[in-house]
Formats: sequence, structure tokens, C-alpha cells
Amino acid sequence: MNTLPLYIGGCFQNGADPSQDVINPATGASLARAARATTAETEAAIRAARQAFDSGVWSGATAMKRGQVLLEVAHRLRAQAAELARLETENMGKPVLEAEADVADAAACFEYYGGLATKVTGEVNPVPSDALSLTLKEPVGVCGQIIPWNYPLLMAAWKLAPALAAGCTTVLKPAEATPMTALELARILDGVPDLPKGVVNIVTGDGPTVGAKLAASDLVDKVAFTGSTRTGRSILRAAADSNLKRVTLELGGKSPNIFFADAHWEAAVEGAVFGVFVNQGEVCSAGSRILVEKSIHQRFLEAVVEKARTIRLGDPLDPATRMGPLVTAAHRERVLSYIEEGRREGARLVLGGGKPNGALARGAYLEPTIFDRVDPGMKIAQEEIFGPVVAVIPFEGEPEAVEIANATPYGLAGAVWTRDIYRAFRVVKKLRAGVVWVNHMQPTYVEAPWGGVKMSGAGRELGLHGIDNYLELKQVYVHLSEDPIGWY
Repeated sequence: MNTLPLYIGGCFQNGADPSQDVINPATGASLARAARATTAETEAAIRAARQAFDSGVWSGATAMKRGQVLLEVAHRLRAQAAELARLETENMGKPVLEAEADVADAAACFEYYGGLATKVTGEVNPVPSDALSLTLKEPVGVCGQIIPWNYPLLMAAWKLAPALAAGCTTVLKPAEATPMTALELARILDGVPDLPKGVVNIVTGDGPTVGAKLAASDLVDKVAFTGSTRTGRSILRAAADSNLKRVTLELGGKSPNIFFADAHWEAAVEGAVFGVFVNQGEVCSAGSRILVEKSIHQRFLEAVVEKARTIRLGDPLDPATRMGPLVTAAHRERVLSYIEEGRREGARLVLGGGKPNGALARGAYLEPTIFDRVDPGMKIAQEEIFGPVVAVIPFEGEPEAVEIANATPYGLAGAVWTRDIYRAFRVVKKLRAGVVWVNHMQPTYVEAPWGGVKMSGAGRELGLHGIDNYLELKQVYVHLSEDPIGWY
């Protein structure tokens, strides 16, 4: 069986404990074996990143040189797009059409920050004429980056590209279940001649060992994490207990997808289905709560159920497939436990709720699942399920829609569907969320900031704000007179 290496200090090396099976969730077959990095191996990666940063080989490189490297990475990603998409699909289970889009988005992310590298400028501050005050922007240092399994390659790009553009060095930890495209990215990075060794290190392993070490190490200056709120809390505590390193968190969501009676019908129905079932519902911003105006509730529910019935489950490598398996059998069991909880709470199951039979039975597949008559306080309406399960909740008027939408601990994203532009913006302004779509759901662009409020995290990725996470501000004062201060 293929054994995946660690990438430390610019070298691929076998891990001391290559015991993590990497499974194809569509078939249950083993794809490879990955290393569970030890504490010593994680520390070696951190030291390599520290040495690379302190030496200035990357932080001291010109912004133009850093930008050129990122553009070269993007070029190589596009050249290997078909292979990377296939690997992403085999490892994670998403339909290959979605994986192809993810690879293109990952390349676009490197291109964006490759172009932005030369646009990071400081400031001249207005001070008295006998002085000069400057604000410099400098790389924050060594960054620990921990990414989830739902968008393995794209999340690696979201983390690495702005950090590298800023001049930082990194240790990237992929999710245990989905390390394959991150390590292929390591091979791409290793082949770029102008990227110094040790600037990027990629270490596979579990959270309690690798992730915890990145959060707690005094040699790490910043941690960026995307994943569960529970894990985000532990990272924040570890960072506070060590060197008070900077932390950015992109955590869970329970996003409302709000439909008013005047919404364009066909677009709204498709938006409701796409908003929650894309990527098997394994999306932090999934529209897992469909809030629908009471006057159209029953008709809209029937249309959404009918549309969801047309979703084709199947081999994710088949371009006709629109939903693949969940990432692991264990995760499917977790999602099934929420479906059972919804039944116990008294919600009405109107579609799905089980495992498909036949040829798909060997994979971690789950049917698209819709609950109606969901009380906003039910567990399935409050907690992130991270699967193809949606709760339909009727409302009467704007105030109740906003009240229900905001009545969860999360605040990542939301959507509003209406032809009334005044209503749309009234609701947009009242939603407590970091991202709000109008008459669409899920479009995400590297040019715009991404992140949430409340328990959905802290800080923003992407756009101009994304690189700010990896920059420190330094004030420089220059006295322009030889006269003494004259205080004494």
C-alpha cells in the first residue's frame, strides 16, 4: 500500500508511525496509509519553519519574488487539475465536478495573493513637521495552519496563499481523513525552484498531537484553524496559555436560508436544495435551516422535496453524480444520530433519513433528508449537523424571520430570497452573520472576506482582509531635528 510521507524542512520523509488508513468513502477501500506524526516530528516541522523565517530567506525576499512563486504554484495546480480533482474525489467523496471547481478555485486563490503580494503597502502618518512617522507591515512569523476535510485542497490554498504572500513560514496540518491532495500540493511546492526549503511544512496526524502542539508551541506566532467550534475553543485556550499567539478561527454554522413569498419561484426552490445538499451538506455555511413564509410553506416544501428527489447519488467520479458519500462511515453515523434525534423531538421526516441500498450500500452514502414542522429550538435546528439534513421552519413576516434566523449560537452565513430590494436590505442589515447572500446561496470569491460572528469564529479569510491576518504593524518614528528633546 502507498505510504504517504511527511514534508519537513523541504524533504519528504517517512513518519515514525504510518498507521492512519486513508479510505475511499465511496467504496470503503484503502487508498493509502498516512503517518500519525509524533510530537518530535511536529516539533521538527516547527523548527524548520522557525529557522526559515528567522533566516530571512522568505520574509526578506522581495514582494515581487514572492508573488512570482505563488503565480507559479497556481500555474502548476492548473496543469495538474484533472489528477488533483480525481484524487480529491477519491479521498473525500465529493462529486468530481465539484472537485474540479475546487481545484480551479485553489489556483485562483494563489493567483489572487500572488498579485496582491506587491500591493501590501505601509503608511505615512500625519505628525509635526520635525518628525516622520511610518507604519510598516511585516510578516507575523511562523504560522500553524489546521484545515478541515470538507474542502481539503481549497482550504490549504486559503491558508497558505496569504501567509506566503505576506512572507510568513508555515506548518500545515491536513485533516486526518483527507491528507492526499495536501501532500500532492507539497510536491508542487517542492518543485518550485524559488521557494526556499522549510518555508512550507506539511505534517499529517491527529489533533491532540499535531494540532495541539501547533497551538501550544512558543515557536509558533500565529494559528489559523478551520473546523468545529469545540476544537476552536481548545486552540484558543492553548494559544492563550503559551505565548498569546494570534489566532484566527473559522468555525461552525447553522445558516438560515430565508424565503419570502415574492421570491422568484424556480430560482428559490433550486437555491434551497443547492444551499444544503451541495458537497453532501458538508459545508460550514450550508443552508441547513430553510425559513419559509407561511403563505407559501406547503407549496414550497412540496417543490423542494420534489427537486431533492432528483438529486443523483452515485459514484462521485461519474460526472452525472450530484451527491457522493459522506467523508467517513463514522461521520455518517454521527449524522444519522441527528436524524434520529429529529424524529424523537417530533419533527416530521418528509424525505430520506436513511442509507441507500444496492450498489451504494458499501459506501458512506446518506439520502438527502428533509424535516418539516421543526421548532426553532429543536436540536436539529440549533446544532451543526454537517450533512445532507435540512430543517424547514415557517415564519410570518420579517420580524419573525429575523428573530428565528438569529436565534442560534452561530453566525457564519445566511441568505435572503425576495424581489423586494428594500426588504432584502432591511433583513441583510439585521442578520447577525459574516456572509449574507441575496437571491443566491454559497457563491464564494477569493476577492471578498469570509468568516463569521458569535460561535462561528473570529477573524476573516480571503480578500484584502485575508492577508492582514499574516501581517504585523510596526510604528517607526524618525526625529528630523538634531535639537535635544529639551525636557531636562
